[in-house]
Amino acid sequence: MDIKLRYGNGGGSKNKYRGNLSEKGKISSLVEQGEISPAKALRMLKSGNGKADTGGNDSSASRKTNGVNKGQVQESSVEDVLAELNQLVGLEAVKHLVKELRAFIDIQQQRQQMHLRTEPLVMHMIFRGNPGTGKTTVARIIGQLFKEMNVLPKGHSIEVERADLVGEYIGHTAQRTKEQVKKALGGILFIDEAYSLARGGEKDFGKEAIDVLVKAMEDHKDDFILILAGYRDEMDWFLLTNPGLRSRFPIHIDFPDYTVDELLGISDLMLEKREYSLTPGAKVELRKLVNNKLIYGHEHSGNARLVRNIIEKAIRRQAVRLVNHHNLGRKELMRITPEDLREAVKNDS
Repeated sequence: MDIKLRYGNGGGSKNKYRGNLSEKGKISSLVEQGEISPAKALRMLKSGNGKADTGGNDSSASRKTNGVNKGQVQESSVEDVLAELNQLVGLEAVKHLVKELRAFIDIQQQRQQMHLRTEPLVMHMIFRGNPGTGKTTVARIIGQLFKEMNVLPKGHSIEVERADLVGEYIGHTAQRTKEQVKKALGGILFIDEAYSLARGGEKDFGKEAIDVLVKAMEDHKDDFILILAGYRDEMDWFLLTNPGLRSRFPIHIDFPDYTVDELLGISDLMLEKREYSLTPGAKVELRKLVNNKLIYGHEHSGNARLVRNIIEKAIRRQAVRLVNHHNLGRKELMRITPEDLREAVKNDS
């Protein structure tokens, strides 16, 4: 996994690591609106306090939240987000980068408090990899992390593709693209298959979307993070279509296909979440199936969608096998057999 990271120019400038003073309200309402995570809500409920601070900046170092220094509450929230990232299978280089970004931002905030010069961090990113390799999930986690660190006031993720940006007539594309940027302010704008915006030549409306995005990166440089994602070769080609694009995206992350062991680890998590389990024979069968798919299957078979499809089909095959049985016990309802797995891939080409 290749990562390229560059910090922005202008070391003498003051960086704006800011967050809003957020509204206070009922915990349940904040969770429903996506303003706080369930983990944070649980901590607040345990504290017995029905009020919540959604992570805004506080200029007073002595301010307390539920009897705890607010910096400590923020640190706990950051650790929750990092724990979510660390639970992902593989992606070690991505985890390392996020740890580096977290450390850099933290030190810059401390320097700002001491009235020292701060280094601005250019955070727009390019994610390169096949579908199902974790790009969208990582983008969401980065948004939440930057929210908890008061870099982004909201940290939400707006996920779009070409059809959401490109219009049908002159001027329509600019309008649609600006609307998506507006939705993303305070968080992440994630564009999947971004290279498709450059297809079609000079007269294609996708070029208009690119121009609007480039301008938005200047006009709202402190207000949102733009992440462009897609296949590696296509994204490399895309960056060559506009001379100013590559320099605006200093963080490049490659998401490789998962190995057999990583895919089996992902399947374990999927099964645990759904409260199913593999018999010893089924574990051997799944390894064989995954290995064969990687060797003889599609060139992009090595991603999480492969095991997800197998597991979901196996669960349906198990249901067919058990539906006419009576007095089924807990173990029978949870157990996935080798035959369930073989049936799941029986008609796959």
